[in-house]
Amino acid sequence: VITGGHYDVDCRLEDPDGIVLYKEMKKQYDSFTFTATRNGTYKFCFSNEFSTFTHKTVYFDFQVGEDPPLFPSENRATALTQMESACVSIHEALKSVIDYQTHFRLREAQGRSRAEDLNTRVAYWSIGEAIILLVVSIGQVFLLKSFFSDKRTTTTRVGS
Repeated sequence: VITGGHYDVDCRLEDPDGIVLYKEMKKQYDSFTFTATRNGTYKFCFSNEFSTFTHKTVYFDFQVGEDPPLFPSENRATALTQMESACVSIHEALKSVIDYQTHFRLREAQGRSRAEDLNTRVAYWSIGEAIILLVVSIGQVFLLKSFFSDKRTTTTRVGS
């Protein structure tokens, strides 16, 4: 869960027969690995029913199968050349870089969401303070005006 509420959500994964393969409640982050035994449509569902007032943003990533070999002759019985083995190690390093970049992008999205929420709250607080300051200023003007205004008292005579 990237943003929203307490950063937790329910998740369920079902196979084509409707058998639940994975079910977790109120999780922020998790990883699940499995090998599909059947062809068909696998369903997954994220639920937010316990926290209906807050909207949540969820990130998920699929990694399907193994990467194809870089070289058509990579699975041969002879050893790889130095150039081929260097290419394979660079390829593996780049895959880990992609994983790190994804992680940092998610953290950046969380931070950006938090900063925007904080900015909105500060803006509303500032508007409220400005309104209160305006009301107090107007009240003080009328109060000071009443101190210096000349009040005329009228006297009435009762009976003569």
